[in-house]
Amino acid sequence: MKPSLPANFLWGNSVSSMQTEGAWNEGGKGMSVYDIREPKEFASDWKVATDSYHRYEEDFDLMKDLGMNCYRFQIAWSRVCPTGDGEFNEEGIAFYERFISGLIERGIEPMICLYHFDMPLALAEKYNGFTDRRVMEAFIRYGKKMIDCFGDRVTWWLTFNEQNLYHMPETFLISGYMRGDKTLRELYEIQHHVMMAHAHLTNYLHETKPGKLMGGMLAHAQVYPATCKPRDVFCAQQLDEFFNQNLLRVFAGEGYSPEVLHFVERAGFSDIYREEDLAVLATMKNDYMAFSYYASRTLDSDPIPAGTPVNNYMLFGDKPNPHLKATEWNWQIDPLGFRSIITRYYNDWRLPVFPIENGIGVIEHWDGENPIADDYRIAYHRDHINAMKVAIFEDGAQVIGYLGWGLIDILSSQGDMRKRYGVVYVNRENHDLKDLKRVPKKSYDWLKRAIHSNGEEM
Repeated sequence: MKPSLPANFLWGNSVSSMQTEGAWNEGGKGMSVYDIREPKEFASDWKVATDSYHRYEEDFDLMKDLGMNCYRFQIAWSRVCPTGDGEFNEEGIAFYERFISGLIERGIEPMICLYHFDMPLALAEKYNGFTDRRVMEAFIRYGKKMIDCFGDRVTWWLTFNEQNLYHMPETFLISGYMRGDKTLRELYEIQHHVMMAHAHLTNYLHETKPGKLMGGMLAHAQVYPATCKPRDVFCAQQLDEFFNQNLLRVFAGEGYSPEVLHFVERAGFSDIYREEDLAVLATMKNDYMAFSYYASRTLDSDPIPAGTPVNNYMLFGDKPNPHLKATEWNWQIDPLGFRSIITRYYNDWRLPVFPIENGIGVIEHWDGENPIADDYRIAYHRDHINAMKVAIFEDGAQVIGYLGWGLIDILSSQGDMRKRYGVVYVNRENHDLKDLKRVPKKSYDWLKRAIHSNGEEM
């Protein structure tokens, strides 16, 4: 008998609030760090995004038509708590109540992510974001309030989008960091404060909402050594330990990696890791392993200067893989890497695996009449879903579901509307909002068949 995916397999879409909601100054929302970012030639401001604040029901209807039964969205911290700490905004909470109800009414499971880079501006300006433990404590208060508000109706939870980004130089772009020299010590302060917030909220969810599930999420790019030269292999292994395994060990209840902790001690950063913090980490275990996956990368150790911290290896050693095709954004397409990550996660940690972002970003233009013929998107998703199925049926991995990224077009993470991931076109450009009309692409009908057949008709 041909194997098939479980009947309760979750198919859906993932987004963030600042890339979709708009309504930046409506409903009592406070300012976030994104609200002061100036538009550029290839980047919009964030004030309207795709206007899902006003149009979410239309988007939900499209998702229901596609057959989706899961939607991962983000609560905007500054919409429900305008200054990031202190009084909560009941109008903002009521918006998400309606939002969640709209999903449930359509048979779509909500998945809540609590933070996707849009720090409330007041906390960023006052404390320099997650460099300060007071911001960690404010985030925990906000997260507990959201669990109190929505935990009875929402099963699936995440604290931070792509949490390993806080171990990379990108942390200074996404953590509310406003001033300073971007030092390695600050990077380790940020990543630890983020992890502690995740641990406290994981334990709080488990204590107060039995049966509700918290995941730990990474941005996982499979990093291959450029050659079989031992130093290339060793540096790629180091990178994996610092960027991925270190967090996965905590999510699985093992605490930080001994290798990483030893580096922290040698670097003189041990005071960041308080004894009571490590005790909390020892009590925490996540319910599932989540990750985003778009492409793999390759590491050449030769250009890495001696003494470079592992966290900065890819600033020097990133190298194109000659065996893979790349998108116009130079993201290298590698479905086998997707299978490899899924299989290793389940082999190593024996926790259910949930890929919650996957997709291909492409510059696309609509002629105003005909559906965009995005066969490349069909091929990308087909190849990755088939790779996931092989991980399940041949490798024995337990997989909860498959969520695409931005399957109704959204602003890219850099604010660039040209980089489109959707099976639905949203009619706007970076500096021309047009009518924001939702227009299905050719891939829409393909994905609808794939989901309605539970992955059989590919």
